[in-house]
Amino acid sequence: MYTIEGRVRYSECDETGKLSLVGVMNYLQDCSTFHSEDIGRGFKQLTSEGYAWVLATWQIQVDRLPQFGEKICVGTWSYQMKGLQASRSFVINDASGANIVKADSTWYLMDIKEGKAARVPESESVYLTGEPRVDLPPTPRKIALEGNAVDGPAILVSQQHLDTNKHVNNAQYVLMAVDTLVALGYSHKLRRIVVQYRSQARLGDTITPQVYADETGFSVVLKDAENSTVFATVRLEG
Repeated sequence: MYTIEGRVRYSECDETGKLSLVGVMNYLQDCSTFHSEDIGRGFKQLTSEGYAWVLATWQIQVDRLPQFGEKICVGTWSYQMKGLQASRSFVINDASGANIVKADSTWYLMDIKEGKAARVPESESVYLTGEPRVDLPPTPRKIALEGNAVDGPAILVSQQHLDTNKHVNNAQYVLMAVDTLVALGYSHKLRRIVVQYRSQARLGDTITPQVYADETGFSVVLKDAENSTVFATVRLEG
């Protein structure tokens, strides 16, 4: 397992003084990118070879959000690379070593020139450690949408939403989903998040959220202005 140490900063906290949900996702993403850098497979190296890793799915289980000033340890490891897909698990531990956040993810290696997924080459096996998948339920292949959709306010993609690939950062889609629930007056307490990424939103795109509510949570579909392309579907459960 690759690990980084951290301490929850004030700028990373929500209104309750705890690490925000986006802050959690940023720690996970930062851990994986530092891991890649430290084994010589960082995004600059990959770009020079014509590739980029693209996140396909997240499952994040939050047992407890750390508070401002709390010391944490973030860990990640890749446990499988098969065909077009790679899988990576994460944990965030508190100072006692207890898991307070667990996550699992699947990724595709994108051939930048061809604009499509490529088979994972042997060079990427350097990620594999032999550790098993984190202890989480299987990530659903498809997020179910029940009942009628409620439209949320449109979101214009700006510079602050983008990452180095020049498309919307993965964590930003979750923030958009949460902000949509707040805008529509839904109360929510998050313990489990599942995200399925479908297309890449870019600067100037308009994202239109649609919310489906059921007994256990909310599913938020983030589409383009014409409702023809789904960028991501976010499942939020308490």
